[in-house]
Amino acid sequence: MTMARNPRPRPRGGSGAPAAPAAAGQVAPVSLAECLSACAAHSGKLVASLDRRRGELAERLRAVLALHAQDPVSREAPAAAGSGAVSGLFRRAARPGQAAGGRPLTPGLLDALLDAGSKALECGYDDERRLALLMSAAILTERKGSRAGWRLRARALEALGDEGAAIDAYQNYLDRTSEDGYGIASKIAGLRIAGERAAEAVALLERACPAAAPYAKGPATDAWAEGLALHDAGDWAGAEPRLVGALLALAGDGSPADDFRQGVGDYLDLRAGRRGGDAAGLGELAGLYADMRRNRIRGPVDDPGFGGTEWLSIGEFRGLITGKSICLVANSRSLGRSSLGAEIDSYDLVVRFNSYRIDAPATGARTDIHASIHKHAFNWDQHVTTRLVFGGVPGDWMYSLRNRLVPGAQRYLGDDSLRWPLRNVGRVGADVWPSVPTTGFNTLWLLDFLDVSPRLDLFGFDFYESGAYRVQEAMRQPIASVHEYRDEKAWVMERATRVTETRISLR
Repeated sequence: MTMARNPRPRPRGGSGAPAAPAAAGQVAPVSLAECLSACAAHSGKLVASLDRRRGELAERLRAVLALHAQDPVSREAPAAAGSGAVSGLFRRAARPGQAAGGRPLTPGLLDALLDAGSKALECGYDDERRLALLMSAAILTERKGSRAGWRLRARALEALGDEGAAIDAYQNYLDRTSEDGYGIASKIAGLRIAGERAAEAVALLERACPAAAPYAKGPATDAWAEGLALHDAGDWAGAEPRLVGALLALAGDGSPADDFRQGVGDYLDLRAGRRGGDAAGLGELAGLYADMRRNRIRGPVDDPGFGGTEWLSIGEFRGLITGKSICLVANSRSLGRSSLGAEIDSYDLVVRFNSYRIDAPATGARTDIHASIHKHAFNWDQHVTTRLVFGGVPGDWMYSLRNRLVPGAQRYLGDDSLRWPLRNVGRVGADVWPSVPTTGFNTLWLLDFLDVSPRLDLFGFDFYESGAYRVQEAMRQPIASVHEYRDEKAWVMERATRVTETRISLR
């Protein structure tokens, strides 16, 4: 660990400490007009930003405002320059759930707010985190049962460091869904355990260093700075009470929970790195710190072996499918209206993707291979022979496997050789294929590349021209761009040997 000289290094994006967010179960009402006004003001502040993520956020905020501006009543507001334009646009009083001029929270506006809120959290600054929190409050003021609204609120609270309130918000989300596709139950468990270990660490520090009590009553940054100065001067006896006092102050003054965890790690580094070494007595605190960090990063894993799941290399996967007839079943609305279930189930291997939905007469009942992007975990609890999880960044991919894999739900799991087929196996770079390959295309490309199946048929592949047919929790997920599907459709049609109303055959 790199030793931090400041126990509170969080990027703020603005001056002053963030206001303490309200408890998740007590959402203070925020009118849509207030939320849109904040979006307009924040969009203006981002105009000159050189941060790519903030630039993307500004585009999302402009999209939100453009949707609102489509309301003919709001267009009656006089246009003016600078801040006057904002005050003019939102000058009318609005009831909760209505923007200025009486525009309600429409599904399109809701989706745009959720998209902007997620992008705000990606920016990594407290200004944007507070904006996302405000957006969630506006959504929940109008729609108290919005699952997506509660999840956005929980993510914002967690990012701001109010993990107790985040747990409540995550639980509100979990109570409203039967599909835990984002691994929320594991996250809640991990946050709770991390909180318990933090409380145990506080009690241990109080017992081990009673002289720290006076320094725990003042500003944490002052005590830490004094402790560092004494440490650097070689006065550990004077430094330790101040350093420990700073940690106790962080734990008790409402600071983000991650500040305390990082401070404990820095204290352990300072103590263990002293000249001559001083690792004696660090075992218990180091163990608590490890538990805090581990459970904060991922929830508890009851079965580290995941029920005997075996890694599957690309060569082993080739052997598994050799000589087998394979059908790939898309999550399209046209398939949900069909009666192809029996025909689909007649293939040796049935492949489904991401948040697939089962309706046996239409879609068939079997799933032998489930291919999924790593970013969510829809259907990871469904029992299959093989699960392929795709991801472009190795660390993020492995993190998702550790957090979202369900013990006993699969016999084989694709290893790193199967992580990102088009890019890593085919070496097809962004200069040749600029679009991010979808889960379906990665799988289809891989099967075509291996070329060991006598029949390779696609069912329901209308490239979402008929809309999506997914588990309910995933229905609000956006469909990939038209350009992306145009490229994939062209690739498929160039290789198709037979095309009917119900299937596309590649072999």
